Amino acid sequence: MSEPRFLVVRLGSLGDIVHTFPAVAALRESFPKAEMVWLTHPRWRTLVDSSELASEIWEVDPRSYSSVRGILGHIRKRRFTAAIDYQGLWKSAALPFLGNVPRRIGFSSYSVREFGVPLLYTDRVRCTEGHIAQQNGELSQGAGARNGVATFQLSVPSLQEAFALRLLHSFGVDRYVVLSPTGGWRSKCWPPERYGALCRQIYANLGLRCILNQGPGDDQGIAAVKAASGDAAPIACNSSLYQLMVLLRNALCVVAGDTGPLHLAVALGAAVVGLFGPTDPARNGPYRVGGDSAKDIVLRSSHAVTSYKRRDQPDPSLLALDVATVFNAVRRQVEAPR
Repeated sequence: MSEPRFLVVRLGSLGDIVHTFPAVAALRESFPKAEMVWLTHPRWRTLVDSSELASEIWEVDPRSYSSVRGILGHIRKRRFTAAIDYQGLWKSAALPFLGNVPRRIGFSSYSVREFGVPLLYTDRVRCTEGHIAQQNGELSQGAGARNGVATFQLSVPSLQEAFALRLLHSFGVDRYVVLSPTGGWRSKCWPPERYGALCRQIYANLGLRCILNQGPGDDQGIAAVKAASGDAAPIACNSSLYQLMVLLRNALCVVAGDTGPLHLAVALGAAVVGLFGPTDPARNGPYRVGGDSAKDIVLRSSHAVTSYKRRDQPDPSLLALDVATVFNAVRRQVEAPR
């Protein structure tokens, strides 16, 4: 019997792809010799490549007609055994459907994010698990994986790692805390002024500098953090994905909301403090396959109401998290024996 050919569909984004890795790792564990092509947005090729789970990585931009037309031609020629759509959106489900993949596995109407999408699947999985990483694993099991999730490792090219470490050395920093104050929806982000106050507390009480992860378009938010940080003088780093991975992996602690850098830090084995508001950490929180959950501290107000609506102001439940509470969590992580 020939090895299956799997088309893995997860176009983005950072945190969602990280939460897909355990499920794809389980698929790879069960089918070590299978051909596995991962379809993703060009922005996330580096991230997918770092997992070393895919035989090939194909890029597609769903907003580009020529890109979609080209990738559909590739899909039809490869004659895949099955496609697993871990995204559950029209734009992801349509690709294997229009590419004539005979077996298309995805979420049922009870779990899918956009109405009607399961019509494009031949196999609809009704999830029973709570966390999205485990729900992804149920799709892998639908494709024949023995287990839903499995461990994985993210690798960084040695030249990229050396560059990031030299950058830290140039700042005179070897022990530090990473703060990721922006990114994602504004309603999921703790206010920048509080991140600045947190910088002051960490510097004054722990003697540690903070590194601020700065993504595209984050200039205003990062400036607000620095303005509120006083003489703590946090260092803003607008680095490549590989360099960010090095910074996260070597941090004493990473503080972030429910955003990609938080989940990437968890995947790299870093200790984290997750600040949650409108999203449910039981579904979207830190996830480690057989890992040390003691490295995860999740803070969420008891009055938080789960809502996945995108708003342009911090959710009121995040405002209930004061600086002292977050600092105490950081202290626990920094001082914990590892």
